[in-house]
Amino acid sequence: MNQTATVLQSVLDSAGPQAARIEWLFWVMFWVTAVVYVAVMIWIVMAAVRGFRQHAAEPGPARRRSSVEASSDRWMNRAVAAAVGATVVILLGLLVASVGTNRAVASLGAASAVTIKVTGHQWWWEAEYESGTPSQQFRTANELHIPVGRPIVLKVTSTDVIHSIWIPNLQGKRDLVPGYTTAIWLQADKPGLYRGQCAEFCGLQHARMALYVTAESNDEFERWRAAQVQPAVTPSGDPERLGRDVFLHGTCVQCHTIRGTIAGATFGPDLTHLASRGTIAAGTLPNRRGHLAGWISDPQQIKYGARMPPNSLTGDDLQQLLAFLESLK
Repeated sequence: MNQTATVLQSVLDSAGPQAARIEWLFWVMFWVTAVVYVAVMIWIVMAAVRGFRQHAAEPGPARRRSSVEASSDRWMNRAVAAAVGATVVILLGLLVASVGTNRAVASLGAASAVTIKVTGHQWWWEAEYESGTPSQQFRTANELHIPVGRPIVLKVTSTDVIHSIWIPNLQGKRDLVPGYTTAIWLQADKPGLYRGQCAEFCGLQHARMALYVTAESNDEFERWRAAQVQPAVTPSGDPERLGRDVFLHGTCVQCHTIRGTIAGATFGPDLTHLASRGTIAAGTLPNRRGHLAGWISDPQQIKYGARMPPNSLTGDDLQQLLAFLESLK
């Protein structure tokens, strides 16, 4: 079974300090509004019953402005005044809670943070892990790996339209505006696989623009990072070598990068370690041979409107190309 299919994407399943504060604010607002709703319903019922009883007790038109009715007016005035006062207090309390949550969400920061530049494209995510040492920088696509308990700063931007990154288990939403770069902090408190998505309608395949975040121990993260900075492995067999030739002499090289080869285009995702990823096409398909073959042959049948064109390959060329791509771990 596809592991990504079991991921619970919910703001009510927080796994980090920012998401926990957002979840806390949700429950505060939920219970306050629930109590207010119940109280309003009770007062409506009481008012209806009281009015019915008063109407039934009136002997005739001459008594309609009786002392009983005057007492009822005073009662209603007091009730309305109390409701207005309670509303003001409740709104002020929710305002304080909201401002406090915003400050808490924005307060995370540390010199040891992992910095990742996330760029939104139609319709996929590019992630560049930054480092003071150029040789330690690398790019991946549609997935992030982060260490548990360590602050992460995402520097987010877009190349085409407005996108919005939202990983509800870890953080709130942040818009990605073309030409502008903003920062958002997050942290995972427990290991797991968390699903993110674009939360701003960005075109035809907006719903198929997922981002998976793997939170793991610092040792596991560093091993993953050390593997990612390496160039692609040299093909060890004839099918892989022939598949590399298919890649480098076909249309693939015009859009993609594979470090360690002459392929250096940046229009599409970096494929240097494609086989290590759980999905392809921004979470649309599991990264398996059959799905990869269908995606290469005719991506428009799978994700209509995607910028990747169909590839007319012979059966042998396709199988050799798949063998090469599956070796990119």
